[in-house]
Amino acid sequence: RMHSYMIVQGEDNVHTAMAKTVGLPLGIIAKFILQEKIILKGLHIPILPEIYNPVLKELEEFNIRFEESFE
Repeated sequence: RMHSYMIVQGEDNVHTAMAKTVGLPLGIIAKFILQEKIILKGLHIPILPEIYNPVLKELEEFNIRFEESFE
């Protein structure tokens, strides 16, 4: 069995953990589309590695990361 934990902390009443985890991934994906780092056409949910791998990597720069443990 594997457990995955998201580690993120809010800064204040405006820059909450919820605001970061909703806004930052959307902004990162928009930036990648404008930079043509993501060139997929149409509507996609973020289950494709070409979407989630670069986004997760950049989220680490904002101190948002995932930790996994195995039982």
